[in-house]
Parts: sequence; structure tokens; C-alpha cells
Amino acid sequence: MLKASGPLAIGDRQLPTRLTDVSALVAPALLGGLLMDELGGVHWAAANWQQAAGVGVAGLACLARMPMLVAVALGVVATAVLRLWA
Repeated sequence: MLKASGPLAIGDRQLPTRLTDVSALVAPALLGGLLMDELGGVHWAAANWQQAAGVGVAGLACLARMPMLVAVALGVVATAVLRLWA
């Protein structure tokens, strides 16, 4: 019912480009929030800086347009190396 309410309300009309641009940012923002919640744990009690650094390395690899598998592998390797040194 909820999924059908959007097309029923809008019909054949196009959404304004500003609204389309904003709605395109909702998924990455939600994913980022869920990722930070998972990394930090309840009240940031389980915050692990090695994991955060590994996610950062993977994010930078994605920004460098590397394939996703390579980016994930770099993040895993960075996390493992930091855990060995700590």
C-alpha cells in the first residue's frame, strides 16, 4: 500500500529536479548512518579504530574508481595490518 501511494499521488507528472536530487541522497546517507552505528556499537562502547580505518581505505579506493572487490580487499588488508600492529 505504501509503495503504491507515490505513483497514485503523482500520476504521470514528473518530480522537480531538486526533489529528485535530494531523494537520491537518502540511500547513501542511510547506509552511512547504519555503517557508523555498526562500527561504533551501543553508545560507541565497542568503537574499533582499526575497522574505521579499513572502511576509510575501502572508501578511498572506491573514490579512486577501483573495482568494488579490490576496494573491499584493500579495506580488509588494511584492517588486518592495523590489528597486527596494535
